[in-house]
Amino acid sequence: MTQHIIIATGALFGMLAVIFGAFGAHALKKILSTDQLHSFEVGVKYQMYHAIVLLAIGLSATNVTSATYWCFTIGIILFSFSIYGLILSDAKGKKLRFLGPVTPIGGLLLVVGWLLVLINALQ
Repeated sequence: MTQHIIIATGALFGMLAVIFGAFGAHALKKILSTDQLHSFEVGVKYQMYHAIVLLAIGLSATNVTSATYWCFTIGIILFSFSIYGLILSDAKGKKLRFLGPVTPIGGLLLVVGWLLVLINALQ
């Protein structure tokens, strides 16, 4: 994976996290319950954390494996975006329940990404 792709991916996810965070804080605040808004914010936070990690990896001199990049990228999509889908669909009264099992798979990929960073650091 090239550093440019890793940096661009991190920047895209970071930008989207800011947009989604602002959307949640302003537009969704009026239609979501406190618990729903909190869950939405968790998705935004995890997305931003991992966007920053992708930027750090892309800007670092260390070699990162493609597996690490893909674990973080797919993990963000499955974890954060499934939370967004669950919350927004629930707010509309048509909860997309099939997304429920997707969230922990995304979380597991994020954990594996961190494990791969650890392994890379110890080599």
